[in-house]
Amino acid sequence: MKTSMIILTYNKLEYTKQCIESIRKYTDKDTYEIIIVDNNSEDGTVQWLNNQKDIKIIFNKENLGFPKGCNQGIRVAQGDNILLLNNDVIVTPNWLENLMKCLYSSDDIGAVGAVTNSCSNFQSIPKQYDTYDELINFAEKFNISSFLKWEERLKLIGYCMLIKKEVIQKVGLLDEDFTPGNYEDDDYCLRIRMEGYRIMLCKDTFIHHYGSVTFGKERKEYCKLLATNMEKFKSKWGVETSCFGDIRNDITSMIIKSKRECFNVLHIGCGSGATLLDIKNQIPTANLFGIEKNHKVVINTGHFADISIGSLEKIKNYPKDFFDYVIITESNKCMSDYKEIFLRIKELLKNEGKVIVTVPKELNKEGMFNLIDYTKAVFKKTSYEIFKNNIDILLYIIVYKKCFRINSSYCSNKKTLNNKTLNNKKL
Repeated sequence: MKTSMIILTYNKLEYTKQCIESIRKYTDKDTYEIIIVDNNSEDGTVQWLNNQKDIKIIFNKENLGFPKGCNQGIRVAQGDNILLLNNDVIVTPNWLENLMKCLYSSDDIGAVGAVTNSCSNFQSIPKQYDTYDELINFAEKFNISSFLKWEERLKLIGYCMLIKKEVIQKVGLLDEDFTPGNYEDDDYCLRIRMEGYRIMLCKDTFIHHYGSVTFGKERKEYCKLLATNMEKFKSKWGVETSCFGDIRNDITSMIIKSKRECFNVLHIGCGSGATLLDIKNQIPTANLFGIEKNHKVVINTGHFADISIGSLEKIKNYPKDFFDYVIITESNKCMSDYKEIFLRIKELLKNEGKVIVTVPKELNKEGMFNLIDYTKAVFKKTSYEIFKNNIDILLYIIVYKKCFRINSSYCSNKKTLNNKTLNNKKL
């Protein structure tokens, strides 16, 4: 079985050299072909590529961008699988074998990806290393195949995505409307799932990713491109990209820290179910339920959560004293009806059940405490904590039906990013 590795280049020759050399060193020779699509590089990349005898090369006379370039590579690929790989990646021992084991562990798995040091969508792990040797030493110990480290995801960032050829034949090529790039991977993952396939993140496979090499210097243009393609996605699918696959890790961490083996969770406004899936990945015995108004975003979710399409009226379908947690992430759409919502939720919660509410940042202090007053009026006995986030505000309410406690605390929840630049000597 052969994998066609499609790599796009536009200058950044030193990164490309590192990428290709790592593939040659850490991948079995007869298991792959490399297809490079060069988007009119001007830094010596073309000359270097012409001297490589083991690479198929497509030279473009202009920069066609990422989706079009990938499609060019896919059309000439001879492999049984297609790997979309950024040129600012260093692969590591056992990387492809591990990805392949996961990809072919089930017929309904359509695409897989690796973890790294620099990536969004919770695809990175906190690992510090300073040299190439340290990277490889770490990866040799880390890259031990284990199905226990495979997580289903609703989307993957496309810096390293391995896809079955048969899936591409069903789904089609990347949408070139997203040229020069961004959100074509969100779009493609959605289309894969619409065909009934699952997408997996292999947390047993680590590769290095420089990150933002191609777009790094043109920051303003990059941000403008993000906004433009976000609107293209919304125009195509009728919803924001955040509805498909965005994980609320701040919410799931509150639930997971309880370390209970089995509990019931209801998520009102669950979107595509990414947050519920994140809970399932970490606590497989959890029973997960959701309510989502927009039927367009609920795709291929039945194997991990019972999501109902409709309004809050669906709450009536659940038994009393059933849920350990109720999550509300549509608070901005039902702010005026909180009292009614809480009255409905009250009957569903177990004793000492918990409600997690996302509150719009624009809600003033008076509005926040009016909301808290709602909870007191409905539940009578509550404890609450307020967490300030970059996105919104989390109100964490613990409902006590048999005892009384009130405790208010504010804490910051900020993430920092550490992005290193590598060269042949230093990482």
